[in-house]
Amino acid sequence: MMNLKAQLQLLIDNAPQDGVTPQLVAKIAPVFSEIAQQLHHSQYYILQDLEQSWVLTTLLHRNQSEVEKHVIYAFPTLQDARASSDAGLDPRVVAAPIPVTHILFQLTALEPVDSIVFFETSGDLSSGIEIKRQYLQSLISQQLQRKSQVPPDIA
Repeated sequence: MMNLKAQLQLLIDNAPQDGVTPQLVAKIAPVFSEIAQQLHHSQYYILQDLEQSWVLTTLLHRNQSEVEKHVIYAFPTLQDARASSDAGLDPRVVAAPIPVTHILFQLTALEPVDSIVFFETSGDLSSGIEIKRQYLQSLISQQLQRKSQVPPDIA
């Protein structure tokens, strides 16, 4: 398992070498680091299909059936991932270990996904920490504005 600094460096190194993206990833890396430090694990297991697409779960509001939310679950252990209903019943679903900062980075681009729920305690899939995509995008936007402010020219 990689530490957060190594994970972030890998994200930067694997960004498209187009002259812009690595610098952009480096600018927003503190956002991923800050959130990742609040979570308990450096990697989580994400359920994927055979094409490596993440398994999306649709949750319906208890009282308003027309209100739904699309989430991805991040499990603390392989056993927890396998114990989830999606993985246990479908042989085409596998659990892949993914560094926590990479999960957060992917969340920014996963259009249909509203949030990722990180389960922190092995064996307890009844509560987790939800990171909303909108919240993450808002933090990234703030970070980019902060970094792009140019000090006024005194001369």
